Amino acid sequence: MTKDGGGAELTTGLIPGLDDIPRVPAAKPADGKAARDKKPADKGKKGTRRPADALPVARIAVDMSLPHLDRPFDYLVPSELAAKAVPGCRVRVRFAGQLVDGFLLERVGESDHEGRLSFLERVTSSEPVLTPEIVALAREVADRYAGTFADVIRLAVPPRHARVEAEPVQEAEDSVEGPAEEGGLRAGVWEEYPAGASFLAALESGRAPRAVWTALPGPRWAAAIARAVAVVLEAGRGALIVVADGRDVARVDAALEAELGEGRHVALTAELGPAERYRRWLAVLRGSARAVVGTRAAMFAPVADLGLVVLWDDGDDVHAEPHAPYPHPREVLALRAHRAGAGALFGGFTRTTDATQLVESGWAHSLAADRVRVRAAMPRVRYVGEDGQLARDAAARTARLPNVAFEAARGALEDGPVLVQVPRRGYVPGIACGRCRTLAQCVACQGPLALPSSHGAPYCRWCGRIAGDWHCPECGFFQVRAVVVGAKRTAEELGRAFPGVQVRTSGREAILDEVGAERALVVSTPGAEPSAEGGYTAALLLDGWVLLGRPDLRAGEETLRRWMNAASLVRAQCPVVVAAEGSLPAVQALVRWDPVTYAERELAERREVGFPPAARMASLTASPAAIRALLADTRLPDGAEVLGPVPVSPTGTADGPEKERALIRVPRAAGSALARALKEAQGVRSARKVAETVRVQIDPLELI
Repeated sequence: MTKDGGGAELTTGLIPGLDDIPRVPAAKPADGKAARDKKPADKGKKGTRRPADALPVARIAVDMSLPHLDRPFDYLVPSELAAKAVPGCRVRVRFAGQLVDGFLLERVGESDHEGRLSFLERVTSSEPVLTPEIVALAREVADRYAGTFADVIRLAVPPRHARVEAEPVQEAEDSVEGPAEEGGLRAGVWEEYPAGASFLAALESGRAPRAVWTALPGPRWAAAIARAVAVVLEAGRGALIVVADGRDVARVDAALEAELGEGRHVALTAELGPAERYRRWLAVLRGSARAVVGTRAAMFAPVADLGLVVLWDDGDDVHAEPHAPYPHPREVLALRAHRAGAGALFGGFTRTTDATQLVESGWAHSLAADRVRVRAAMPRVRYVGEDGQLARDAAARTARLPNVAFEAARGALEDGPVLVQVPRRGYVPGIACGRCRTLAQCVACQGPLALPSSHGAPYCRWCGRIAGDWHCPECGFFQVRAVVVGAKRTAEELGRAFPGVQVRTSGREAILDEVGAERALVVSTPGAEPSAEGGYTAALLLDGWVLLGRPDLRAGEETLRRWMNAASLVRAQCPVVVAAEGSLPAVQALVRWDPVTYAERELAERREVGFPPAARMASLTASPAAIRALLADTRLPDGAEVLGPVPVSPTGTADGPEKERALIRVPRAAGSALARALKEAQGVRSARKVAETVRVQIDPLELI
């Protein structure tokens, strides 16, 4: 066993050449003499390489995701690279006998490592792509989610394009001309909110207001964000906006251009391509643009002098990062706002329990319109099964398209398009035996069978196997019936019910961005609803039981979010019909257009039973043996409770061996201690070179 400069014991011999890897010392101010006196570890082609005269030691973050190596390492800066080796640049170093990439974090005068230090091999690019703010943020995010610094940096810094870096640097735009009206600040859309003007005034004065914003229904939310960004830019600071998808980016991009003019902001999306995305990212880094709008990857954009962070629709599951350490933009932006002393605006048509937790904790204030404005802007919502409906139509509660929905659509089509939201895509995604109603399953993998069209043969949704000869294993019957109807079948049925009316679909295969004001039926899955010119004249929210019946802790919250996002596209006071039981809390919240009360009630119920966000949880997914081993190595904080493990995949599937999942629950105040304990345990397993990796997720969206 050896010790590093801080006295911590390190196991050697686990990786080839580990004894030659420089250790991480605590930096000491010095003139560099001690580093220059060290014996160089390697030689160049023309003899011994000489360290730089000034600050010869470089702290390097090596691109290695092994938890037990999650720390910077010291290297010597050769004199010929002294000018190029600047903090934040990309470098190549020899690590464990191999050349690997890394980032130069800082240069210091000496190293506490008592052995030999290796030289930097080369500077890949002298562009300082890693700013001190992002370094500190990445370290905090890695600790918050029990991950590694290298994993966070992969999310924060896009891949390099040398041709783009060599392009001329664009000059930074001047500050936005102040458009304030005579007599005070121009609030614009924010005049509709009692606290809107004071929020903008706080941003204008350079303060850091933090608000959870419940937006009024309609398309003006993008203009409200643009007005807030303009105020921040007028004050000489930068702004960062994160939205769920490319369509929202396009809406905010257009609003920013209308508010700020051209060239004062950039939009970052995956559709741009690697080169153009890197070009725009460099414009932000170099200060040419001080406002950024993008999807979740933009949460790490290096905006200089950050004055405002905005997150729209934080409950959308698209925000969940699928790559380790799985950070959520809500947490990352909250950290950035706190570290930078910036304002924060987390908004949406609905309210999540996580955002409600921020309000109840005092971290943010609620920003919403008064009830008079809400009633004037909201659509008229009706649910299926009201007493008057049942008196006229006894089948109103069980029919998929009851008479009230049919009449609402027929009357609204006279004035424009009608939106129909269907929770499931495809034609018939679930079938069962036509006689005994046993669910139809694949004989090969036991996956659910579905129908691709009215004339197609059943197929397995898991393995794709055609099951044309399927028969019921219980009664031997060959005919099937639909259990769940998808968007395509719904469009087909509506086409027959409304002859002569155009039926358009928007879903996974083809998402519409916008539809015109002409009469049409637009069938869409949740999240793919296109906006309509002038707004929809009505909306039908079908198959509510599919959304509400999901085995998910957030089923009610997510259902209300999807309903309200769709209903927000409807013109004020126009009808919205929801096919769900009217006594359910989510339905009542939609009818009253009161997501705040629903979120507060949901949070109170979760606090009683100890579920997130009232408590903190970690999810461990791996084989049963790996989970047991990790739990044995983890020093859990006081009050921790282990739930499970329970199977998440059957034994002997094509995906590999059996997987289980365990949940660790701790009080909210012990969340940091839990993440630290899990990271230490992962480091122990990594140092032992354990083959199987345990997937660790802090506060995952899916708990059931």
